[in-house]
Amino acid sequence: MKTKILSLLVIFLLSIATNAQIDRSKMPKPGPDPVVKLGTPKTFTLKNGLKVIMVVNNKLPRASANLTIDNKPYFKGEISGVSGMMGSLLGRGTSNISKDNFNEKIDFLGANVSFFSTGAFASSLKKYFPEILGLMADGVMNSKFTQEEFDKEVQITLDGIKSDEKNVTSAARRVENVLTYGKNHPLGEFTSKESVEKITLQDVKNNYATYYKPNNAYLVIEGDINPKKIKKLVKSLFSDWKKGEIPVYNMPETQNVATTEIDFVNMDNAVQSEITVINNIDLTLGDKDYYAALIANNILGGGGTARLFMNLREDKGYTYGSYSRLSQSRYAGTFRATASVRNVVTDSSVVEIQKEINKIRYKKVTAEELANSKEEYIGGFVMDVQKPRTVANFALNIARYNLPKDFYENYIKNIKAVTLDDVQNAAIKYFEADKARIIITGKGIDVLNNLEKTDYVIKYFDKEGNPTEKPEMTLPIPEGITAETVIDKYVDAIGGKEKVATVTSVMMTSTAKVQGIEVTSVDKMAAPNKMSKVISGMGQVFQKVIFDGESGYQEARGQKMNMTADQIKEIKASSLPFVDMNYKTGKLDRIEPIEGVNYYVIKSGETEIFYDTKTGLKYQEVKTMKGPNGDVRMPTIFGDYKEVNGILFPYAIAQKMGPMDLNFVIKEIKINEGVSDTDFK
Repeated sequence: MKTKILSLLVIFLLSIATNAQIDRSKMPKPGPDPVVKLGTPKTFTLKNGLKVIMVVNNKLPRASANLTIDNKPYFKGEISGVSGMMGSLLGRGTSNISKDNFNEKIDFLGANVSFFSTGAFASSLKKYFPEILGLMADGVMNSKFTQEEFDKEVQITLDGIKSDEKNVTSAARRVENVLTYGKNHPLGEFTSKESVEKITLQDVKNNYATYYKPNNAYLVIEGDINPKKIKKLVKSLFSDWKKGEIPVYNMPETQNVATTEIDFVNMDNAVQSEITVINNIDLTLGDKDYYAALIANNILGGGGTARLFMNLREDKGYTYGSYSRLSQSRYAGTFRATASVRNVVTDSSVVEIQKEINKIRYKKVTAEELANSKEEYIGGFVMDVQKPRTVANFALNIARYNLPKDFYENYIKNIKAVTLDDVQNAAIKYFEADKARIIITGKGIDVLNNLEKTDYVIKYFDKEGNPTEKPEMTLPIPEGITAETVIDKYVDAIGGKEKVATVTSVMMTSTAKVQGIEVTSVDKMAAPNKMSKVISGMGQVFQKVIFDGESGYQEARGQKMNMTADQIKEIKASSLPFVDMNYKTGKLDRIEPIEGVNYYVIKSGETEIFYDTKTGLKYQEVKTMKGPNGDVRMPTIFGDYKEVNGILFPYAIAQKMGPMDLNFVIKEIKINEGVSDTDFK
């Protein structure tokens, strides 16, 4: 027993000594890069042109087949949606088996078989795979396109379009494609109610007979398979599939806008804005700067630690997530940065997205960002190559893109070779922030006022990408709401009629800074229409306005000017000290949202007055005055309401006079004291 205890003690002490030799203050050095050996897939080609790729993986007793019809995108025009409908009808019964028996057999075997316009897929346990592949082949080559199933699919498609009418995200993606590629481009057209109603069963059959051909198709089979047996099986199942000449289609070129613009789609039901910054790119898998472009995009918007996410979500809290994506393509690639944001921060989000795109273009990323991004890509790649399906997809990519056989075996080496300069050059080339479309789908009445303050030209489009006019920027006025009811609500909000009726005079003292000079304004008002305003600073009076109820004058810089008859009439019509009482005779013009808040707008003479529809409080007055260059709008904004003797008064009053902003802060308010007749002499 003693010997056993001593042995344990030795082991314990040795473990302490071993741990003591580890310097935990230093990061461990990374080990050597993993060596990726994908192996060479078995391939052969049938006489009809079908190219077959076989990838053996014996880890699980399963197998799958993935058929890819590798056609170039083509334009369907008036019958847009016909290829999708054709794909949906594949496998709904063949010349050899009914639809119900087909589905029952697949369910009984616990398998999966599906069809689509660009191919088919099948998977099952190894022992059922020959039968399942046979069912897939039967559906591919011998599908019956019946009128009954066609009519069902038409109705399903129309129901889907109808239910999607008010889907903001769907509309955003649709218009994005229309504007990015063009309506006459196969990637820009979309399925509409009109196009579906023009599609006939014969159109579906013609589409299948023209484009669903083996001579432009790949069949990838992977799993626990015997290549010799699979080759024999494929030949027996697919050799009768007739090849044919696929029509040549010249795809239109896509173009970016000359200067970045906002393309706005108005949807009144939008509770948030869908923002996409997008431009066309020419990037194909295997291009020289492909790896640098991947890294640049990953740093900008590749995930939860990327710049867009950290800015718009973590820092600003504008959205649940903001991301970017590079879509490489043999035909028409894109770069896009996206975010779904609250209406009130739509303009700010556009600014921040553009800021991050420009930043990565004009300033090199850090060495740490580059290293982290590389490790992320390498780690993900190493994990992915453990999956048989990934290996099969790699083999398909090598065939479709005519890549070197060792393309993926050199993937890690090529990622590690990317430099800081490479990343910046790729960002400059592919992230064209100065020639991008900023496509925004949202509620115009909530967001356009602020978007118009950006430097971008705004163009307007409907939900199908057609140019349209700027949406109405007002909301309908509910029945029963008038200027009088709005003012009554305002009076209730500030204290009620009884409280207001007790006020015979008000004195307010406020301060503001004008060009660095502190000024004081003393305003005195007495019922019914007497008023005095004296602005002073630096020991002198800058301006004085006096009205005694019958006549008045203005004085500035030692010069006194009597009020005109029109000015006297205007003041007499007011109900001082609460001028709002006079607005009952005005016109309730509209409801206008400003930064997410709705306001009733009353027009009274040359003044518009805004009242919060919920609180009833006055938000601003905007007076239109004649200027040398036309009409000038002069807003006064009221805020920070506080109670004085049971009545709410605004303690912050901001006025804009041309280029000058005057922000007055109320220091003191006196009710029914501090005012005498001598103040109005």
